[in-house]
Amino acid sequence: MIEEHMSEEPAEESTEPEPDDALHSEAALTAAIEEVCQSKAEEFHLLGYEQVTAVEIWKCVSQKYKEIPPLHRVINDVLTLKTNVFMNWLMIRAYTEAGPDDDQLPSSKPHRS
Repeated sequence: MIEEHMSEEPAEESTEPEPDDALHSEAALTAAIEEVCQSKAEEFHLLGYEQVTAVEIWKCVSQKYKEIPPLHRVINDVLTLKTNVFMNWLMIRAYTEAGPDDDQLPSSKPHRS
């Protein structure tokens, strides 16, 4: 049966890229990354971290990239992301994005005018 499906002559492969191949492959890569990040966010939801989003997963993983590496590395980085690494990233982000007045505790005394 396998022999029936095999042809004696190899099929010719087109070496010239079609005009929208790069666009299609970039869109396919983006979709694959989005899907993996969403899957990781759902995994975190099962572990009790219900506020985690796929966008936050991507921001956490991609912060170390100067340029996007091959897809297999990105997928591996997302799938091996641990909750403690993600929570540390969130905490550091919260501290670094806080404004100068945001780190002050609110005063229990009313302000006098």
